[in-house]
Amino acid sequence: MIRIGITGSLASGKSTASRFISNNNGPLFSADKEVKKFYKNKAFQKKIIKIFKLKKKSNIKKQIKTEVINKKINLKRLEKILHPLVRKKMHLFLKNNKKKKFVFLEIPLLVESRLMKYFDVVIFIRSRTETRLKRFLKRGGSVRIFKILNKQQLKDSSKMKVCDHIVVNNNTLSSLKKKLFNIIKLYE
Repeated sequence: MIRIGITGSLASGKSTASRFISNNNGPLFSADKEVKKFYKNKAFQKKIIKIFKLKKKSNIKKQIKTEVINKKINLKRLEKILHPLVRKKMHLFLKNNKKKKFVFLEIPLLVESRLMKYFDVVIFIRSRTETRLKRFLKRGGSVRIFKILNKQQLKDSSKMKVCDHIVVNNNTLSSLKKKLFNIIKLYE
């Protein structure tokens, strides 16, 4: 099994790249999708409400975002709760797919969380900050949240040093597909 990690900065195109490269090549694990599932889980919601003393029992994720913006919730504290849960799901995914030739894992904070040892290949998706901000806003995000989340991440230059491949994603989707196809061909 070749474990391929896909990472990159906020709104760089990691999810799109992950779907392209995994298509017909192997199963895909998405850390972001796992986090979304946790927010829908009643037990997780109760835990978050209690830990962060939230007033309402609905729109937990929205409340958390508001609290992060207002600096009432430290993002690192939230990550300390979420990251071990996601890591557990990641290990289960790897165990369940150990007979596959390729497995793909989209992990936004792969480098920040020092997870490189779990991967045979790490691909870094890179985009200009302006392009990333436009993508983030198009998905319904705000400039303020973008700045907060972007500041939490390591600089691209630091992350690129520990990645095996850097894919610049500032152009068309077909250009992105071609770059990813060329990478996967190296390992077939």
